[in-house]
Amino acid sequence: MPLDAQDLANVTDAFQQKFDEFKKVNDKRLEGIAQEKSALAGQVEKYNEQFSAFETFKKQIEDELLALKRPGATASNKDVEEHKVGYNQFLRKGKDDGLAELEKKALSIGVDADGGYAVPEEIDKNIIHLQRNSSPMRGVCNQLTIGTPDYKRLVNLGGTGSGWVGETDDRPATGTPTLGQIAAVMGEIYSNPQATQSSLDDMYFNVEAWLAEEVAREFDEREGNAFLLGNGINKAKGILAYPLAQTADATRAFGVLEKIHSGSAGSFDGDDLLKMVYTLKPAYRKTAVWMMPTMTLFNVRTMKDTVTGNYLWRPGLEAGEPSTLNGYGITENEDMPAVAAAANAILFGDFKRAYTIVDRFGVRVLRDPYTNKPHVGFYTTKRVGGMLVDSQAIKVLTLTV
Repeated sequence: MPLDAQDLANVTDAFQQKFDEFKKVNDKRLEGIAQEKSALAGQVEKYNEQFSAFETFKKQIEDELLALKRPGATASNKDVEEHKVGYNQFLRKGKDDGLAELEKKALSIGVDADGGYAVPEEIDKNIIHLQRNSSPMRGVCNQLTIGTPDYKRLVNLGGTGSGWVGETDDRPATGTPTLGQIAAVMGEIYSNPQATQSSLDDMYFNVEAWLAEEVAREFDEREGNAFLLGNGINKAKGILAYPLAQTADATRAFGVLEKIHSGSAGSFDGDDLLKMVYTLKPAYRKTAVWMMPTMTLFNVRTMKDTVTGNYLWRPGLEAGEPSTLNGYGITENEDMPAVAAAANAILFGDFKRAYTIVDRFGVRVLRDPYTNKPHVGFYTTKRVGGMLVDSQAIKVLTLTV
């Protein structure tokens, strides 16, 4: 049965009721005597799990009500349509007669006959779209697609001088702005989904959609980890792989992220979170979000403002409204370090300004019906990378003194 607006209202009402119950139980836990704390802690943990389920279900209802569909681009010309038909025959039957020529006509990228066949642009876009919807990093970071093997850009490192002068005073030359070049650290990622030949022979089996979904799911896991933690060797260099320092923005070198120490090894409190917010420049705060793993979010949900006594975490009860922490959205990312001594446990900032994911246009596929009979393998590769673009746009909470 399709979901409707009443389902959304029922979920948000239940969400609010659970949050009210949660506050009562957690308040008792915070105020309770030692003997009561153990039992109350178990109830708080149960509510935390229910909150995550409510948020997931609420998002599913919102997506259905908004009728969000996967992009289904239609062919813009005869060459593109012929390439798509030929590529589908290649996936199903391994027939590649004339596919290379069709590929040259339909695509604006170079074709390497020994490197497999480039997927049609529609499938390429579908893979990126599926990843954007499911990957925490792609959901918040800037993304661009290039047609060359590498990507570089210039950034302004400052240095422009200025000064006050009278109407008739001399205007001596001022400093010249310093430009620096940054480059995306690129790598090749691969996936090798398997299908039986009988399923490929089935005319009702949408092999293109299946391939896009399988590849997107496999790429997600590898790429997402690299965009956050990657060391830059044959893969993207992740945000937390860049150097960290306690130095403020005004004096910190470009490419170095500011870390904020919690003051306690392996723990933090609401004041640390508030400090992260106000350490970030106002221009970045407008579109800033938090990033942390689920278990850290469980911990955060129990925290209060020490001045007002209000909970820092608030559930999103309106349609399209996310739950917030100190007024800012939250992205759950299980690749983030868990709470532990010296862990870089929480990120806060404008990820779109801070980090850019770079996709090389042209996912390539080699069809292998021999290695794993009766399955047909589709060895799929693409080049992808990432780079830190603005090191002032993200702050890192490090759990240390």
